[in-house]
Amino acid sequence: MVPPYVAEFHAVSKSYPIYRRPSDRLKELLTFNRARFHTDFWALHNVSFDIKKGETFCIIGENGSGKSTLLQILTGILAPTSGTTKTQGKIAALLELGSGFNPEFTGRDNVYLNASILGLSRKEIDSRYKAIEEFAEIGEFIDQPVKTYSSGMSVRLAFSVAIHVDPEILLVDEALAVGDIYFRQRCMRKVHELRSRGITIVFVSHSMGDVKAIGDRTMWLDRGVIRELGTTDTVVSKYLAAMVEKDSEYLELKPASARPQHDAFAGPPEVIHTIPNIDHRHGDGRAEVLGIGLFDEHGRPQHLLTPGSHLIVRISVKAHEPVTCPNIGFMLRNHLGIDFAGTNTIREKLELPPMAPGDIYTVDFHVNLPTLYPAHFSFSPAIADGTLLHYKMCDWIDNAITVQMGHSDGPIYGYMHLPCRVEVNSRLESKSEERLAAR
Repeated sequence: MVPPYVAEFHAVSKSYPIYRRPSDRLKELLTFNRARFHTDFWALHNVSFDIKKGETFCIIGENGSGKSTLLQILTGILAPTSGTTKTQGKIAALLELGSGFNPEFTGRDNVYLNASILGLSRKEIDSRYKAIEEFAEIGEFIDQPVKTYSSGMSVRLAFSVAIHVDPEILLVDEALAVGDIYFRQRCMRKVHELRSRGITIVFVSHSMGDVKAIGDRTMWLDRGVIRELGTTDTVVSKYLAAMVEKDSEYLELKPASARPQHDAFAGPPEVIHTIPNIDHRHGDGRAEVLGIGLFDEHGRPQHLLTPGSHLIVRISVKAHEPVTCPNIGFMLRNHLGIDFAGTNTIREKLELPPMAPGDIYTVDFHVNLPTLYPAHFSFSPAIADGTLLHYKMCDWIDNAITVQMGHSDGPIYGYMHLPCRVEVNSRLESKSEERLAAR
């Protein structure tokens, strides 16, 4: 009979001794009367839950809430201070960058080392090695020492090994956050594939969009205690609401001199020279994007998008050569890197005059934000020369600025809430009344 749960925690607590000085540890070790020279830090306190076979169980919470400690207990790396745990099935874990890798060994050597630790024979690793190497896509670095890898390359290889050892339970602890958008998309597709095959997934992330996309159930840890446990939509909504409230309280506690002085706010600069991020940039270079900024209707910078609010997307561009028919715009992408929506000056029927070398244009896009699901969204600004159908790209910047969509008043079914007006049809209402009267 297949067990209904692959993992069970009953009243699990975990404490770490905290010593004020290194010598206190030695004093405690040598003292025969068991004098205490430390204080206990409880990373987990009385945590009880279970994980069903085949479900995707997500764990969320602020940094230091006990998420990583919990996963290390789940894998058997740590033992609980009190309480009991039980697991069923082979576990593959991606807990930390390069965890389990020997930095002096090559990537190839570490594949064989990690896979053998996870229970594969040499023959099984040989048969899967090509697939592991192809999914990781680190090229010739596979034969270089891991100490020469970037954090992203380490994650690529570690994730590839973890998914190719046929685990019954896959644990992922925020490691994918360091990956580029292309690799994260592939990883998320792989996670969905594993879900469809009935693999149990325990997923820890700060990306609420990822959690909502794959989570069957979600647990919110707060300072080592379970704050909420239930359906993903409900738990994520409560978590985001608490984070927004916490941020508001922080602003209230700041000294008056440190708070934004809205009355004296001069507004955003007419020309934006800031590009927070560049994942990829391409174009013929005849014109360039100087900067992009997000502001509210009063000109205040926006770092959190509010559903239903008014947003100004300001983009500044500069011409280095003549641009006959300039078209400035942006693409909005969701947390999976999928193009969600976009627009440009020609699409909005704004005809810009030709640009001569040295000309600088700044365009404001006034956007009434729909109610979108809480996730990270990025803006990719661009300038092209030509019409909507026939144009040459001058400059395009992938994911120049990324912001979080805030919590909405109610649940989001799907990806967005459609503006909607509901009314009762009067004719149907009258017929219903006639039927009732006839009875």
